[in-house]
Amino acid sequence: MKRATTSILLIGLICAASAAFAVQNQTAAEDALTVRAREFLFALEKGDYQSATRDFDATMLKVFGPDRIEAMWAKQLPAQVGAFKQQGPARREQLQGYEIVLITCSFEKALLDARVVFDKEGKIAGLNFVPPAPPAKYEPPAYADPAKFEETEVTVGSGEWALPGTLTKPKGDGPFPGLVLVHGSGPNDRDETLGPNKPFKDLAWGLATRGIAVLRYEKRNKAYQKKILADPKLEAAMTVKDETIDDALLAAALLQNTKGIDPKRVFILGHSLGGFLLPRIALAAEPRKIAGFISMAGLTRPLDDTIIRQMTYLYGLAGNTLSDEDRKRLQDIKDAVAKVKALTDADKGSTMKLLGAMPAYWLDLRGYDPPETAKSVKKPMLFLQGERDYQVQTVDLENWKKALGSRKDVEFHLYPKLNHLFYEGEGVLVPLEYMQKHGSVAPYVVDDIAAWIGKH
Repeated sequence: MKRATTSILLIGLICAASAAFAVQNQTAAEDALTVRAREFLFALEKGDYQSATRDFDATMLKVFGPDRIEAMWAKQLPAQVGAFKQQGPARREQLQGYEIVLITCSFEKALLDARVVFDKEGKIAGLNFVPPAPPAKYEPPAYADPAKFEETEVTVGSGEWALPGTLTKPKGDGPFPGLVLVHGSGPNDRDETLGPNKPFKDLAWGLATRGIAVLRYEKRNKAYQKKILADPKLEAAMTVKDETIDDALLAAALLQNTKGIDPKRVFILGHSLGGFLLPRIALAAEPRKIAGFISMAGLTRPLDDTIIRQMTYLYGLAGNTLSDEDRKRLQDIKDAVAKVKALTDADKGSTMKLLGAMPAYWLDLRGYDPPETAKSVKKPMLFLQGERDYQVQTVDLENWKKALGSRKDVEFHLYPKLNHLFYEGEGVLVPLEYMQKHGSVAPYVVDDIAAWIGKH
């Protein structure tokens, strides 16, 4: 593909962390074809019909050239559905070798999906406007049985950073083992909601069905996002300790002091950023005598370098050849990473954001080696990784193994079909898979977690 651009936004669950990303975790990075379809619509909106049709294939140019597309956009569509207002969510489809981008567009009188069809050469080979398909909705996984558990609202911590949460507890007197769920990066809610998907709710309901109490809660930079972003000095002082670690310990303490929970069998599970930070959480939790720790898609490499790798992957989805614009954007990211690496302690109070985070955040993570730190964790650990995950990769699981593989109280599981949310899928993974398709945490992952907790 000769022309390709892609958004530089990262999916909220990837390990490109920030104490308070302004971008919500519901926002996904869009692949190059989706961005090009949006650029096509922007050109129509501006009335630049020559630019809009420059990527048309030969057939489209003959039957739907600049004059005809102007008549359609400026006269025919407005007559039926009113003036164009704005673009909305996008999704992807494939049909007989063609890549299709559908973007929901708001008009004065209706919603329509702009259906932009790309051929193998990246040329626009088709265009029409159709009624939008109903969005995918969350459905509880089949392995969850609500008759076997009950949920109550709880509060994690107290004072200015108190967090609302949900305790999913098996029915009966117990005492039950308990598990705390620690989020990925970005302002996550208690379910780690992403589009129609709620992986933490899947885990809570699935594990409670199997006799394990689960506590999940709103992440601090979700519950207090406005407060944090309104005060640059407050945001500038925050690190992963404030954003993630402190609240994970408070949640564990709450669970240990809850009636019907065995305080000696409370575990902590971290996903994505939570898995990356799990060794730090484990060491900080030593006074609480936590029974064990679980890392799901836990990164082992520096976050700043990981952003370059992830964005290179996203740009590469368009093909082997990057456009000049893509190369510039990727270089801008590399330049920002270089600035992160050049930070010194004198920059700790700075409010200059780099890659979405303040200097204090990056400096707090400097030199952090998760597998090496995990060697000091004395409790049992379980590491889970999906092979279709491009944010955190199989090499990260191998890094955990190299550091901890000789220990009998540490287990590792690699799942060939699973992505970053531990949902099954096939083929090349694009970010919109997380936003547009409904899935559930694979049942065998829930079984493996439950069995491991049962051993300890």
